Amino acid sequence: MSPPDGASPSRDVSSVPFKPLAMKGPDVSVERRPDGSIVITSNHAPGEGPRSIAHLIARKAAEHPDRPYIKQREPGHGPWRGVTYGEALRAVEGVAQWLLDRGLKAEDSVMILSGNSIEHALMTLGAYAAGVPAAPISPAYSLISTDHAKLKHCFDKVAPRVVFAQNGALFAKALETLKALDPTIAVITLDGPNGEGDGAIPFAEVAGTQPTPAVAAALESVGPSTVAKYLFTSGSTGLPKAVPQTHGMMAGVIAGQEGIRTDEPTDEVPQSLEWMPWSHISAGNIGFNGVLWAGGTLHIDEGKPLPGLFETTIKNLYEVSPIVFGSAPIAFSMLAEAMENDPALRASFFKNLRYMGYGGATLSNDVYNRMQALAVAETGQRIPLTTMYGATETQGITVTHWITERVGLVGLPLPGIQLKLAPSGGKYEVRVKGPTVAAGYHKDPERTAAAFDEEGFYKLGDAARFVDPDDPAKGLVFDGRVTEDFKLDSGAWVSVGVLRPDIVAACSPYIHDAVITGQDKPFIGAMLWPSPAGLAALVADPGPGAPLDKLAAILRERFAAFNAAAGGSSRRVGRFTLLTEPPSIDAGEITDKGYVNQRCTLERRHDRVEALYAKDPGDGVFLV
Repeated sequence: MSPPDGASPSRDVSSVPFKPLAMKGPDVSVERRPDGSIVITSNHAPGEGPRSIAHLIARKAAEHPDRPYIKQREPGHGPWRGVTYGEALRAVEGVAQWLLDRGLKAEDSVMILSGNSIEHALMTLGAYAAGVPAAPISPAYSLISTDHAKLKHCFDKVAPRVVFAQNGALFAKALETLKALDPTIAVITLDGPNGEGDGAIPFAEVAGTQPTPAVAAALESVGPSTVAKYLFTSGSTGLPKAVPQTHGMMAGVIAGQEGIRTDEPTDEVPQSLEWMPWSHISAGNIGFNGVLWAGGTLHIDEGKPLPGLFETTIKNLYEVSPIVFGSAPIAFSMLAEAMENDPALRASFFKNLRYMGYGGATLSNDVYNRMQALAVAETGQRIPLTTMYGATETQGITVTHWITERVGLVGLPLPGIQLKLAPSGGKYEVRVKGPTVAAGYHKDPERTAAAFDEEGFYKLGDAARFVDPDDPAKGLVFDGRVTEDFKLDSGAWVSVGVLRPDIVAACSPYIHDAVITGQDKPFIGAMLWPSPAGLAALVADPGPGAPLDKLAAILRERFAAFNAAAGGSSRRVGRFTLLTEPPSIDAGEITDKGYVNQRCTLERRHDRVEALYAKDPGDGVFLV
């Protein structure tokens, strides 16, 4: 059976030149130690960075007060509304004064429950200016969770005195939960009181507070060691950990990125479109602060790379043509599908695009090739694809800042960062030290002590290796999670982080994502989520058989071809099953960034795993 129309690149574009990338090439020093560890540092010096993010908004507002800063659509995909840099600063100073009037200090915090919004941004920057940490919480903890266990845990960790929720009615149950924990907390919402006795304070009243010299004095006390916010780890393998994010950590990423840039300043205002949640490091720190540093305009995208929601992103991309587009690999896959069937979307997307960036998971070669075919069809050039690698505890620490055709690279350390590869079970674990790395976990000395090695390097738990051990400048490639990899009963190691994207690519465009099974078993199994586009094509196919039966037949053929080239039991798939229930955010199977958690899914769907290895597997399990 042939794939759906437009599902594959129409031609090989590997000989087509790339659009130039305005970044310095790789230049590193490598120390190989007697204990087998390897320490890598960039020979590029860090560039200029801001004193703090609070100082940065004041600086940019002074430089271009009338420039649009943040835009967001009215409900129902209505017209854009927004604030200029000057308007943003006035509101930020009002929020800061309001917090200072209520006696909030660095030991306190402002908890933010809402998704990305203009008011969320202004509330955060206002807390920065007052020297009070913000604590953005994943909206899933408030809106999807049935017991609010993670929300209550986060509340206990940071003990906020103020809580902001964009929509009081939407977050009413979560606010009731928090008020039960502390009846004295002040609640701010966009719409103010939501019923008699609610007591919520309208955001406009807070932002409209007249600033006094106390705001300038508070700003003067903000420096590199000041805690700007608390970010929580995903919590997919337990309750989330609170990670203090200092202004120095966030400024360190900006300085590192400046150290590898070669482009000259222009009058062009960078446009960006962001869907990834500000409760996570990628969008909330690196993306958010990057737009501010560039003096750009940030368009908030209410879409997500999920069926029924990605259409919103597509509508926005008709109007917003970004200079740089960064997202999770899942979004690139859905974007490729959309553009292959929509020339108008393709034209708008590539109109101003200089380069693309992905992070958080490995991008498959299949999606990379499809995106490049689309770029060549529209621009006549391939588009450089970069990636930044890091974690909540480290910010961004490595970047692929040169043109390469490889995907799955970790890149090389940013200027100012030390990266150590420590031998671990036949692999090299990534460890890092530098100005972007947190000192530890908030109110959790035991986990803090366990997170760092004897030299003070933070242990990420990921594995990496050189693309070419004899030429470190070619960069590092992701080599799986040290904690996710497992052995078959034969003793053969299975590298899950490498195998997963390869399987998805081999089954493209019919598979959305995969979870790998087989620990202490005789063969590898795969639990697969079908892609909506692939299933739709099979539903439309007039041939005999149900769509899932057709899909199983196609996948058998794909896995047979994959196994023939696998080279060993550590990459050959013996059986697979199809998952029709989507991954659950509430159960921790998927984050609000769209990343599937392997371990949690295996635990939650233990019965499906057992069925894969049953002597008589029965319906729903397919042998390759």
